[in-house]
Amino acid sequence: MKYILITFALVIITTNCTNVDKVQDEGNTPSFYKAIAVINPINDSNVSGIAYFQQTENGVHVKAEVYGLTGEKHGFHIHTFGDCTANDGTSTGGHLNPYGFEHGSPKSLKRHMGAMGNLEVNENGIGLRDYIDEVIVMDEIIGRGIIVHGGEDDLESQPSGASGPRVGCGVIGIQK
Repeated sequence: MKYILITFALVIITTNCTNVDKVQDEGNTPSFYKAIAVINPINDSNVSGIAYFQQTENGVHVKAEVYGLTGEKHGFHIHTFGDCTANDGTSTGGHLNPYGFEHGSPKSLKRHMGAMGNLEVNENGIGLRDYIDEVIVMDEIIGRGIIVHGGEDDLESQPSGASGPRVGCGVIGIQK
């Protein structure tokens, strides 16, 4: 009897997986089109928010809204590991950099894949980012960490843009 129930459960799971916006991987075609990260505070920073990633014809549309920020700009990066367990956020490792490029501006095609520049903070302490990224590859970012830094990314300093401490952390997952 248990064998039949387990088989039935696997059939249901397999059937439901086909309903997600997913296509077969053919070359550079992503196996999904939407991803999401919920950003939580590191230590007592009070930083929280959400980041969305959606594949488009021109690249990946990145849209983020992060609360609890002060100042004008905050570094915003995808990091190697989806592990937010360290008190200082360092368990996410360094910037996602599968091609071995130097850190740089999100406008550069030869930069860390994880270098998404800065969140622009409005008068209400909300950091916003909304742009199309031509370097991010959807299949590369799933399960990776997303970090909000305490300071501005200067878009030049190696290896991370001198963005200061990590104040917010999330893990990127597939969005329905």
